[in-house]
Amino acid sequence: MSRQAGSSWSSWTLGKPGASTIEPSGSDLEDENFGSPRTFDPDFKGPVADRSCTDVLCCIIFILFIIGYILLGLMAWVHGDPRRVAYPTDSNGHFCGQKGTPNENKTILFYFNLFSCTSPSLLVNLQCPTTQICVSKCPEKFLTYMEMHFMYRTRENYWSYYSQFCKAASAKPVKAFTQLLLDDDCPTAIFPSRPFLQRCFPDFSTKNGLLTIGNKTTFNDGSGKTRNVVELRAAANGVNKILDARAIGMKVFEDYATTWYWILIGLTIAMLLSWMFVILLRVTAGFLFWVFILGVIGILAYGIWHCYQEYSKLQEKPNSHLSIYNIGIQTDISMYFQLKQTWFTFMIILAILEVIVIVMLIFLRDRIRVSIALLKEGSKAIGYIPSTLIYPVLTFIFLSICISYWAVTAVYLATSGTPIYKVIAPEGQCEHENKTCDPEIFNTTEIAKACPGAHCNFAFYGGKSLYHQYITTFQIVNLFIFLWLINFVIALGQCTLAGAFASYYWALKKPDDIPPHPLFTAFGRAIRYHTGSLAFGSLILATIQMVRLVLQYLDNRLKDAQSNISRFLQCCLKCCFWCLEHVVKFLNRHAYVMIAIYGQNFCRSARDAFNLLMRNVLKVAVMDRVTEFVLTLGKILVAGCIGILAFLLFTERIPMIVEGPTSLNYYWVPLLTVIIGSYLIAHGFFSVYAMCIDTIFICFLEDLERNDGSTARPYYMSQSLLKIMSKQSSQTKKQ
Repeated sequence: MSRQAGSSWSSWTLGKPGASTIEPSGSDLEDENFGSPRTFDPDFKGPVADRSCTDVLCCIIFILFIIGYILLGLMAWVHGDPRRVAYPTDSNGHFCGQKGTPNENKTILFYFNLFSCTSPSLLVNLQCPTTQICVSKCPEKFLTYMEMHFMYRTRENYWSYYSQFCKAASAKPVKAFTQLLLDDDCPTAIFPSRPFLQRCFPDFSTKNGLLTIGNKTTFNDGSGKTRNVVELRAAANGVNKILDARAIGMKVFEDYATTWYWILIGLTIAMLLSWMFVILLRVTAGFLFWVFILGVIGILAYGIWHCYQEYSKLQEKPNSHLSIYNIGIQTDISMYFQLKQTWFTFMIILAILEVIVIVMLIFLRDRIRVSIALLKEGSKAIGYIPSTLIYPVLTFIFLSICISYWAVTAVYLATSGTPIYKVIAPEGQCEHENKTCDPEIFNTTEIAKACPGAHCNFAFYGGKSLYHQYITTFQIVNLFIFLWLINFVIALGQCTLAGAFASYYWALKKPDDIPPHPLFTAFGRAIRYHTGSLAFGSLILATIQMVRLVLQYLDNRLKDAQSNISRFLQCCLKCCFWCLEHVVKFLNRHAYVMIAIYGQNFCRSARDAFNLLMRNVLKVAVMDRVTEFVLTLGKILVAGCIGILAFLLFTERIPMIVEGPTSLNYYWVPLLTVIIGSYLIAHGFFSVYAMCIDTIFICFLEDLERNDGSTARPYYMSQSLLKIMSKQSSQTKKQ
């Protein structure tokens, strides 16, 4: 009998009166374009036990890549030196602040002539074409070499202070100014600075609306020129923003230091709340669903009310009518919360979300009943296999190992090499500038004679060996294998959980027929037989993600040079690959379910899963969206409850109940940490439910195609799920 795809719940009709079977109508389950349903197999009792290894070639390639990845990490470990990230490096290639060296107490890098750093790209790399030395502290006042040389005649302490910022200390300043410029032993001038990222940068401040440094707007640069502070700001373009960010970073660090134990308490409560919801879903899935719904609606309503209250309070305050555009980008985040526009925007966004939730409830109320039935069935499965709730912890450990290994390898690769020295000319008028040089013999070379005043300074770490020439390639390989491993770990978790829950579904008498240790058995089957299949699916997904990262990188690098047409085409490509990634994730997820059940290779499992889904496309679309909506509501409710408690605590709204931390700089820092952490914890618990429901739904569709509910071919679905489907079919037939 030929049947077409695109079926809906209305396509289920009852068989003969009084029978307990559910037969598909004439246009339900089968179409020649999407394969035929599986026929009845009397020997099928659930996940196939007699299996063989699948996708062996991909398994071998995956193992070889892992071995190569380990060798890459060892090679990077041999050649890399993370101290190059932790310590700044002076012009001689020596680390500042490294223990056991002459620079042990000199932890800060000092630039002789910051005006040389006029290129923003040079400042991003923190490498300027000027001499750099290690110092114990930054200059605190204005002083030129000529001024120091003159005042040294009366007070010797001027030289003792100035000599801290010279290459080598001496008893007195013996060199003339012209000779000093040639030898570059001391800076021509110093000015007030402060350390940041272990480097001395100008200590800018604003006085009466004017940019100043040391209460001055102009100063002598030591070479006879009068410089404006704006020029120094231009030379240090972008650094002042970093210095402002440092102040914010310090305040954020102080807030974390004050509230860390409250954050841990909040995350612990989130974990307990997630456990409680998981346990209660087994008993009262329908009741808890409406608690989720009302809770989310209540949280959104409270947010709207709070925004309106703040908006009303600002009605009478001056300057509250200004827009975000008027005040621009501010480092003081609290300034934005003094604007009516900010709270009005929040109120509109929350109101739109409130309307969306209510409208979805109205139009999806019938589908929600089916979702609740699946939630109950899923909660029963988890109740019989409680060890599945622990599996996300194992996934987290595997992911942490992968992320740590990738990060460490990336750091060691980035710091591989030997110090490379380049010719630096103060005025930039040397034909040998930027050529590689040797500081030990530089003064005896022809370059020093041809370019008076040129110096051989440290530039970066590198090398001419084959290894150093392919550092960039190794970084790309490191990133690709990292993506592959991350997707493999996720795929392993999905296949393992699918195998465990499929063992539950295909047990005719639950829980008596459920095999012992289903989670451990499913994990062993996935590792032993299907590593190649999981690696195959992960490889496809990692390739797509790598292409997306390349497109994003090109977009960032070529943003200013792109035309409108190229921007449009790149945007289309990014959108297409985003859609492709999500489609592949969806298909892979269901392919892993088929692998867990039947033990076939990835391509055949993906084809069977695709055909099964397309033969029930409307069922899949509704169930997938509604179930995801229900579980997302649970995550939001957990994060929202913890978020409200954290908000009341960190803003000192409940001092009569518990006294929270006082004098926070930004209360939203620990608040957002608690909310995001709570959401991630809830996501870990509810992801088990999501996989459980997907597995049960796939098994349910297979059950309908394999069996007819008779004594010879009984349904494996539970009676509660069978009643729900029969009731849906009866109502549809009457309509």
